[in-house]
Amino acid sequence: MGRGDPREGDGAASPPADVHSEPASPDDLPDGLIVADADRRVIILNTTAAKLIGMTRAEALGKELPDVLTLHDAEGRDWWKCLDPYGGLSTRTRHPELTLYLPNGTELLVTAAYRRDTARRVERFSVALRSAHCRARQDRDRADLVSTVAHELRSPLTSVKGFTATLLAKWQRFNDDQKRIMLETVNADADRVTRLITELLDVSRIDAGRLEVRRQVVDLADQARKVIAGRVAAGDPEDRFRLVVRGTLPEMWLDPDKIDQILANLTENAVRHGAGTVTITVEPDLHGEGAVVVVRDEGEGIPPEAAQRVFRRFWRSQGKRRGGTGLGLYIVKGLVEAHGGGIVVRQAPGGGAEFRFTLPAGAPDFA
Repeated sequence: MGRGDPREGDGAASPPADVHSEPASPDDLPDGLIVADADRRVIILNTTAAKLIGMTRAEALGKELPDVLTLHDAEGRDWWKCLDPYGGLSTRTRHPELTLYLPNGTELLVTAAYRRDTARRVERFSVALRSAHCRARQDRDRADLVSTVAHELRSPLTSVKGFTATLLAKWQRFNDDQKRIMLETVNADADRVTRLITELLDVSRIDAGRLEVRRQVVDLADQARKVIAGRVAAGDPEDRFRLVVRGTLPEMWLDPDKIDQILANLTENAVRHGAGTVTITVEPDLHGEGAVVVVRDEGEGIPPEAAQRVFRRFWRSQGKRRGGTGLGLYIVKGLVEAHGGGIVVRQAPGGGAEFRFTLPAGAPDFA
């Protein structure tokens, strides 16, 4: 290339001639947007807003805003008459989010903002809309959580209260064996309450993204052996469990407490809802540097249509034995993902449910 060739430069890359940036559009917004001008007439209606109010852009543009967006509060009062955006206080700049309703009963979350001229007259009045379905779902989840906690706490706390009140009132009437049985029951119910509180804290941390993983070198096969030994010590028959270890695993940097929680939850799920032998398999991940752990039972398994729901909060098996809060598998998924892994469930080849999770080898956290 000769001197002065336009292809020569100072080394900075120039964008191709056919590349240009598109200006932002109201249709790019995730929420609905309606904007009215100084004459109250609609000048902007984005796609989301059109879907929410059931009116096309061609039908809305040029009409007065109250005719396009008819809103009332929970008491049935006309929001526009109460608000009077064009004739009300000239110091208003915005309105906080409110729950309002369309004539067909659709619930919307509505915010509004003003743009005024130097005389404080309204030049633009903008209304943002979004569906209340998400908030309603969150409210239902909270109600389900409160109901579940109340139900799960009532039984052990009633037992604790009953036995302690009986012992305090009639201590001398019971022999040592009777006292021991009562105290063992109180201790077991206190452990049950502690487990529930731990589950709730885990759910809170998972939802908030505040789950801490304290990594150290972990022997996954040894962790599985400890979980099985704990089940046997608690009274399960030893021949109910089988551990299979294949190949040589890389050095696994994991949180031992959370791995124990994952394995314990999956094993308990297999014992409670499955049948036959519970097999835990630990082997290298052939598709990446890490490990694969499979927990399989020989019961009826999980229907394919339910496979996508088992890791949701409050999901429970539809079988006869439905105990638990329905939070265990949700927590398992959160703990696995906190390690950078993934978990799936499917029908085992010979029948039963098969939970398979992968864990990357990871690295120690020095921070």
